[in-house]
Amino acid sequence: MKMVEGIIQPQKLDEVKSALLQTGVQGMTVSKAEGFTRDHTRKEVYRSATITVDFVPMVKVQAVVEDDLLEQALNAIESSAKTGHIGDGKVFVWDVGQALRIRTGETGEDAVHRDIGTRIGGHVAVAGGI
Repeated sequence: MKMVEGIIQPQKLDEVKSALLQTGVQGMTVSKAEGFTRDHTRKEVYRSATITVDFVPMVKVQAVVEDDLLEQALNAIESSAKTGHIGDGKVFVWDVGQALRIRTGETGEDAVHRDIGTRIGGHVAVAGGI
């Protein structure tokens, strides 16, 4: 299993979500993020004071995927998040040593995937094992 983490522009979230679902990714975690690069520093005026804005709003999308779905998931993120402009984001991949579904106690790939008709429970994926 692999953890795929994409840092993308917020307006691309729905497209990325749809693309990942079409590849067979069954779940993901999304959180707000802020990115800092030298390319995005800009000046703004706030209450008569000029301030430098270094951080750009982004979204972090995380999904645990089977090894054989990795390339499809990466292609899905790239094609759906790409605008061709600076700030499109990045994708990182690392091995998942172990996963545990808290509700059922299932481990490994069973903890990440669900059978049809099974209620989705919370799960924790831990890089490097438990």
